[in-house]
Amino acid sequence: MKKEIKIPNVGESIMEVTLTKWLKSNGDYVYSDEPIAEIESEKATFEIVAEMEGYLNIIISANNNIVKIGDLIGDISNITSKKSDIKELSDNISKEYIVNKKSNVPLKESVIDKDNSMKIAPSAKKIIDENYISIDEIKGSGKDDRINKKDVLKYINEKSNIAKKSNSSFDENDKVIPMSNLRKIISKKLVDITNKAAILTTFNEVDMSNIINIRNQYKDIFKKKYGVNLGFMSFFVKASTSALIEYPIINAKIIDNESILYNSKINISIAVSTDKGLIVPVLKDTEKMSFSDIENLIYELSNKARNAKISINDISNGTFTITNGGVFGSMLSTPIINGDQSAILGMHNIVKRPVVVNDQIVIKPIMYLALSYDHRIIDGKEAITFLSKIKKTLEDPINLLINL
Repeated sequence: MKKEIKIPNVGESIMEVTLTKWLKSNGDYVYSDEPIAEIESEKATFEIVAEMEGYLNIIISANNNIVKIGDLIGDISNITSKKSDIKELSDNISKEYIVNKKSNVPLKESVIDKDNSMKIAPSAKKIIDENYISIDEIKGSGKDDRINKKDVLKYINEKSNIAKKSNSSFDENDKVIPMSNLRKIISKKLVDITNKAAILTTFNEVDMSNIINIRNQYKDIFKKKYGVNLGFMSFFVKASTSALIEYPIINAKIIDNESILYNSKINISIAVSTDKGLIVPVLKDTEKMSFSDIENLIYELSNKARNAKISINDISNGTFTITNGGVFGSMLSTPIINGDQSAILGMHNIVKRPVVVNDQIVIKPIMYLALSYDHRIIDGKEAITFLSKIKKTLEDPINLLINL
């Protein structure tokens, strides 16, 4: 019996990923549900697990190869346990993907061990990992073509010189490094989104006084009872959920440029910053969630994202996104819509500003809000009134309790 290992679907609108690492060597005996490989999209790193017990046959090597969803990267077979058969299986790696860079001859078993560690010096591997460079592009100068640190630096320098020669605007002291596969995927995805959707942004501002007062008054009690901090995000999730119920078109999306899908559920994606960029885990069925439910789930998903433990299910099926540039000091921005959703809410930093209240100038903690939306499906009136609803709810949080 043989089980094919294919690249799984890792989220809506994601068509390709990077095969970053095999966690097992070719010919290893693996167990069902055991992690065997890692793949990386522009959103997160995922593990592929064995779907059956048996011997692993690697077809595509993990040299930061770009692979498409559904691509066959290996298989698992339980047909034999003889050492001679294991050796034969270990040699049976696809010639299409793993070849010796000098002679174009298939690599031998001793060369293609885990992470190609026998072929790469530790100092070189560190630079390769940091820059997401494929080792297939680097010529090793060491014994048996071993890749050393100087080989990687030479490769980066050569790429820099080529880029400089192709653009006369470079200064001789400028530094150019190859774009990582991950960054290439992100770039392509962002361009695809902006080319596909008619994105507009509307703005408003919200007086955060009442929310700040509530947090100051109840944060210690909340933390003691629920074990997590009472943050701003739970207020915004609740306010957005209330507004999405009232304006379901914001929670909808276009299908094949011909139909509009009204999502029956409200699943709010929350942008989380990690070392590898933004990851957008999803809070599902937020209309059923309390403040403590939201804060605990945000805490759990944020930790998983930052520790590269996020699952495919954790980032799937979002219908609306909230991003908080304010934590980095952003005053105002125009966020880009996430995937095939139709709108995204941008939060920004809170700044004390002079405002007029009852014909008096007073100082208030003000946050600017931005709603980017797809004008193909959402009209300006709907976007503006939706954002106004969020503003009203946040400025008078009692609305969150009695659903006004």
